Amino acid sequence: MMNFSSLNREQMLNNMTKETYDVFVIGGGITGAGIALDAATRGMKVALCEMQDFAAGTSSRSTKLVHGGLRYLKQLEVKLVAEVGRERAIVYENGPHVTTPEWMLLPIHKGGTFGKFSTSIGLLVYDYLAAVKRSERRKMLNAEETLQKEPLLKKEGLKGGGYYVEYRTDDARLTIEVMKEAVTFGADAVNYAKVTDFIYENEKVVGVKVEDTITKKLYDIYAKKIINATGPWVDTLREKDHSKKGKQLQLTKGIHLVFDQSTFPLKQAIYFDTPDGRMVFAIPRDGKTYVGTTDTFYTGDTANPKMTFEDREYLLKAIHFMFPDLKITEDDVESSWAGVRPLIYEEGKDPSEISRKDEIWTSESGLITIAGGKLTGYRKMAEVVVDLVAKQLKEEEGREFSDCKTKHLPISGGHVGGSENLPHFMEEKIKEGMKIGLTEEEAQLLVKRYGSNVSELFKLVQSLKDEAAKRNVPASVLAQVEYSVVSEMAVSPVDFFVRRTSSLFFHINWTKTWKKAVCQYMADRLGWCEEQKLYYESELEQQIHDAVVPSDKSVDHAKNHSS
Repeated sequence: MMNFSSLNREQMLNNMTKETYDVFVIGGGITGAGIALDAATRGMKVALCEMQDFAAGTSSRSTKLVHGGLRYLKQLEVKLVAEVGRERAIVYENGPHVTTPEWMLLPIHKGGTFGKFSTSIGLLVYDYLAAVKRSERRKMLNAEETLQKEPLLKKEGLKGGGYYVEYRTDDARLTIEVMKEAVTFGADAVNYAKVTDFIYENEKVVGVKVEDTITKKLYDIYAKKIINATGPWVDTLREKDHSKKGKQLQLTKGIHLVFDQSTFPLKQAIYFDTPDGRMVFAIPRDGKTYVGTTDTFYTGDTANPKMTFEDREYLLKAIHFMFPDLKITEDDVESSWAGVRPLIYEEGKDPSEISRKDEIWTSESGLITIAGGKLTGYRKMAEVVVDLVAKQLKEEEGREFSDCKTKHLPISGGHVGGSENLPHFMEEKIKEGMKIGLTEEEAQLLVKRYGSNVSELFKLVQSLKDEAAKRNVPASVLAQVEYSVVSEMAVSPVDFFVRRTSSLFFHINWTKTWKKAVCQYMADRLGWCEEQKLYYESELEQQIHDAVVPSDKSVDHAKNHSS
């Protein structure tokens, strides 16, 4: 996919100045990627720029669940639960390689947030609202059955449990795959390209000024409709447009801790009470267990939120509260991540109470802003935004566009014949990978990560065998680095280790093992000078440090984890 290669970024930005696009999307997180895909599939000419890497903001720092938001029922957000609940299965069907059903256990303790009756009714309503298929409908368990599912749970006061399905995902890979599918349909997308200002004619926004943050070159790009889908930065762009009035964002921060299964041998995903009455998740994944999230008001560096000592302590206390037999300490934390949620401000509400619903605002200049929302609802949010754009273009130019096509459209890597065929697809592809010399474990990892694109990886494994041997790196590792550069626009080692593979979060030792070789290969491939190479190496070292060591000073606005 050379039209999504980091080797071609400059050429693409040059080409973008020669077009007048129907739609220009600012922001390359899941919302922006979804809008680009929806618009491109309807025949619109689409461009997108992201000031960091794709998914570098909120879209790589979530709890990595495509979930319906059971707790929003408590807040009577019935419409939100119905909409995002139904979207879960759509996201899964369209990308089953990056999304998977995960049975979730909600333990019910005496005096806890959820009682047995309210949980049973709540999950029943949830199944109904989210149109959950029969095989995934909720079950109610007694205390003994609950402990069979997860023996580590606190036994004191245990009354039973609710058992229901959520969907686990790799949020960054989901975003990349949606973006790649948009590019397949003709969208032009570039990362590390920052919108610094708007271009106006007759007080209407008609374009953007873009800075390539790597080369520092400037570009003017024109479009009929400009969409601000920048998540935590939407208000910054509204200020540039002089349209930040009325509603605005409230940022909250959440962190997650990662443990090895040898330390935290969780069998079963759990959604559980904290001592202060909030709810957090503990989820097993690929030999690890991760726990989160916190929820605190945040006013610090939006691009680089960090875990603090207090954040870590809060989650460790929550673990000790629900899993009292585990003697986990801060030394057992293998990795962590911190992210910010862009919520729409509601006066007097604690972080966990602020609605996760999305809203669309159109300024006097015509700038369209999409704010709030959840990862799960990205496709539906995109549909609503693009419906608005289609309506405006019809009124202004008389052009007709088709209705939304993304409901049953596989994303890149998701062309495997649907979720039912995924096991068969994986089995065949793993055999194929082993035939070219990969171990079963290597082949399985590539098939799970890249889905229907895995054939490209297998070709690279074969073509890079000699190069890999020369560099003393497994061909499966080098193939992934090459693919991330030429087909996924990875620009730096951090892009590769955090957002193309998630290894810095879930396999930090793998990151440490291959960091030097990956930096050297990318330096050779992308023609870095020594200064650039040192910069990217130190950037990666900083990320590794931040994943393990908390910031000693909290920049959170309010030390409030309660709901």
